[in-house]
Amino acid sequence: MWEKLAMIIAFFCVVIGVGIYTRRHAATVDGFVLGGRNVGPWLSAFAFGTSYFSAVIFVGYAGQFGWKFGISAAWIGIGNAVVGSLLAWWVLGPRTREMTQRLKAATMPEFFGKRYRSRGLRIAAAAIIFVFLIPYTASVYNGLSRLFTMAFDVPYEACVVAMAVVTCVYVVLGGYMATVVNDFLQGLVMLAGIVAVVAAVLADNGGAAQAMVSLSQVPVEGSSLQGALTSMFGPDLPNLIAVVILTSLGTWGLPQMVQKFYAIKSGPAVKQGAIISTLFAFVVAGGSYFLGGFGRLYADQIAYAPNGTPVFDSIVPTMLSNLPDLLVGLVVVLVLSASMSTLSSLVLTSSSVLTLDLLKGNVVKKMSEARSLAWMRGLVVVFVALSAAIALVQYHSTITFIAQLMGISWGALAGAFLGPLFWGLFSNRVSKASVWASFAVGVGLTVGNMVVPFLGSPIVAGAVAMLASLAIVPLVSLVTPAVPFEVAPPSGAGAIDREYRAELAASGAAAFDSEAPLEKL
Repeated sequence: MWEKLAMIIAFFCVVIGVGIYTRRHAATVDGFVLGGRNVGPWLSAFAFGTSYFSAVIFVGYAGQFGWKFGISAAWIGIGNAVVGSLLAWWVLGPRTREMTQRLKAATMPEFFGKRYRSRGLRIAAAAIIFVFLIPYTASVYNGLSRLFTMAFDVPYEACVVAMAVVTCVYVVLGGYMATVVNDFLQGLVMLAGIVAVVAAVLADNGGAAQAMVSLSQVPVEGSSLQGALTSMFGPDLPNLIAVVILTSLGTWGLPQMVQKFYAIKSGPAVKQGAIISTLFAFVVAGGSYFLGGFGRLYADQIAYAPNGTPVFDSIVPTMLSNLPDLLVGLVVVLVLSASMSTLSSLVLTSSSVLTLDLLKGNVVKKMSEARSLAWMRGLVVVFVALSAAIALVQYHSTITFIAQLMGISWGALAGAFLGPLFWGLFSNRVSKASVWASFAVGVGLTVGNMVVPFLGSPIVAGAVAMLASLAIVPLVSLVTPAVPFEVAPPSGAGAIDREYRAELAASGAAAFDSEAPLEKL
């Protein structure tokens, strides 16, 4: 017990120390929100990966989809690595970095507002983010409950409060730089932890070969396929594809993920970050879902609901309950790392969006740099406290609405934003009406399916919403007037951008040189 507690206390001390060390980078709005847009590839890649994979993945999704799909659940991790990480960096990374720099946009709603010249779109996007990120933030705590029950005689409430307080301290102190530096350290823990856990669970079942043999003998309800859980595509290929789409394509439209491209250094850093992020995803996501694929070997030990269905959140903790104490301590720190990295990213996104896109210029007409920073720091505290309160209420009650809402948050956010972001980066033929249509369909489809499940599970609804967003934007833009915008900057030495130069010249920028390369401006 003392060894495990010592590991957690040391972990908390390190992350708070990072917050104190990086506080000098958070003296301006740009520094607090984006780290001055000068973050290196390793920090950016690990920040992307740790924000991507939280305790929800390791405890909830790995247990649920591993139980349903068996070893084929590893395809979800492969899809996350190839589509959710590699292609996202290759396709979106350079363009997002360039366009947000040209537009001087620090948040996704600000990008929509400036790209499509619409204050209404900016406010609507901010409202959607606020509504759907808060429940998702609350869900981050849930993966900890059963692990702490298994590993410690510590109340869940104490765990939630401690995690909330520590996260709040380092984000308020150091802003974006504190989150990315801690994400790097936490990512190292996640890499080491997932490799050790997979090896230990396989050893606990007689080794990899024996574990596969045992799993192949487990029958699957509704499937006549022999050895369905060890087959390449599992017992339910259509739903497996839907999960891959939701969890992989979703990163292309989630504000807390896309923001990592705003802040990275220009030049080769994006290409380097793509490789690092992809390898991280292969190990963490692939390892988590592969681990969950052996969950049925513990069918006689896990918890079951009164109707006889497995409690999916209990599967992975049960698999880990027989591991050595030192390894259990590493797993707890792993899940804490995954949870705190995602939590910090979500609350920083929420506070910056609410301050810069809803309050500034709308509620508070004149907001100085210092006042903006104060608002964002204050809202970080508010959002952390609110998410912790929601998590505690949900844990102690029979309320299911919050759990349902957090389940559709990825579908609603990416379903609303994916098309407008993607086409807005690469096409100058996008109309304002098409963006409104995407917002309406993305949110309406996922929320409507929650009320009346006409598409079945929220996973299928979310996947359909994302694909619909990509199709709706160009189709609606064909019959509605486009918002004129020069997507590609003029060619030439230094990638000279006429719009940016004109704005600098009009503002009377000091020492303005009309022939200087853009990077020097």
